Amino acid sequence: MTFSIVGRCAETGQLGIAISSSSIAVGARCPWLRAGVGAVATQNVTLPALGPQILDLLESGASPSAALDKALGSNGYGQFRQVTVIDSHGATALFTGSEALGLHNAVAGEQCVAAGNLLSDPAVIAAMVAAFEQAGGCLAERLLAAMQAAMAAGGEAGPVHSAALKVVDELVWPVIDLRVDWAEHDPIGELAGLWKAYQPQMQDYITRALDPTQAPSYGVPGDE
Repeated sequence: MTFSIVGRCAETGQLGIAISSSSIAVGARCPWLRAGVGAVATQNVTLPALGPQILDLLESGASPSAALDKALGSNGYGQFRQVTVIDSHGATALFTGSEALGLHNAVAGEQCVAAGNLLSDPAVIAAMVAAFEQAGGCLAERLLAAMQAAMAAGGEAGPVHSAALKVVDELVWPVIDLRVDWAEHDPIGELAGLWKAYQPQMQDYITRALDPTQAPSYGVPGDE
């Protein structure tokens, strides 16, 4: 039903998640990030509350493993959950419950951890980690490379319909928050297209927020 990768850029400290699912609007429920703290992907039979709960525990000083264990224990039904965590230092934790759907796997790598369920092949997850570790470019591009590698390795057992890419840096809001909530075909390709369109404007939107006097004009009505 879902595969994802959470990752950290060792050079910039950025944290990010890329995720795709056969379900609608995966980006609304599953990726959770907090600048300077960590990133959490909660999937399978998703409990969105696990994301902010784990981030709160990380922020209070818990390790990824301790935060994951405490959140799972506090909510019950852990056997239905699949969760991955990375903190601001690159430490990771992962969990897949006994009731995870279909073929499933979770693999930690260098500054990343990937997981999925209802996969066409468990090797899809190892392909994601390898692609992330080997890709060049910024964190967003490495996360997208992992998603594309997952599809090339077989992806889910059925079609995927939604995808999301989210990255935090030093600001309290995400510098990248792109979603394809439903596509009949290739939501990951559509997500990559959104990133290609957004990337040249990303810094402009940060500038507009932090110093409106330096805001670039886009030539639209009222934008002077």
